[in-house]
Formats: sequence, structure tokens, C-alpha cells
Amino acid sequence: MATVLLYNIRQREKLGKIKFILFKLGIGLREVQQEEFSAPVGSLLGLEVSPEPQEGSREAFHDEMLVMFGLSSAQFNALLGALRQNRVPVALKAVVTETNSRWSSFRLHRELSAEHEAMSRLSPKDAPKNSPHRQ
Repeated sequence: MATVLLYNIRQREKLGKIKFILFKLGIGLREVQQEEFSAPVGSLLGLEVSPEPQEGSREAFHDEMLVMFGLSSAQFNALLGALRQNRVPVALKAVVTETNSRWSSFRLHRELSAEHEAMSRLSPKDAPKNSPHRQ
């Protein structure tokens, strides 16, 4: 089933908007608690995955993060469009892959943060064509 993992969405109004959008699109959701951040992302979705060996820092993070799994192309595009249209920004977003399903939420957060930082440094003309950083 299409599912979105939500991390650190603390504002009630924002969380309500996200839940409503997901409900309308027929996408399940799971709010991930900090005590679950060390588990493999795939296991949070009920997948059987072999966790990666102990990796890097496990320092708690408080950034909002949205992780998508099993969405069709139509659901994916509709979700991103609805978030944009309803002005519900979540800077860190990812799609679960075979590789990152084995990662802890800590590692996924580190990777997404580094990618987001790199993309933020690009000038609009350097950003990829479909990037939100291109104007």
C-alpha cells in the first residue's frame, strides 16, 4: 500500500493539511517517533530488510521529513502538487529505494540534508530542469 512516513511535523495545522491530502489521495501515513529513528526505514513500513551495520552519528534531528513508499506516478505528482498548492512546505523529501530502505532514519536524514544543502547552493540557472530551485 502507498504510504508516507512523516517525521517531526509538529504544527497541528500543517499536520492536519498533510493528513487530509494523503487521505484524499488514498495514501496511508505513519508518524515516525524519535525512538524509532534507529530502525531501518523499510522496517518502519513493514518490509523485511537487513539493516546496514552501525553507521555514523545517531544524534536526534528535528527537521521535518517526508518519506514516500509505493506511490504510483499519479499519486506522487498529485501529492507534490497538493503540498505546493496548499503551501505545505517540507524541505526534506525522499522516495524509498532498495538501498535506502536499509538505512536508519538518522542516515536518511544526513543524506537528504547534505543533498538539500548542495541544491540550495546552486544558482537557478545551474539547477536541474525539474528542480524547485530553478526559476
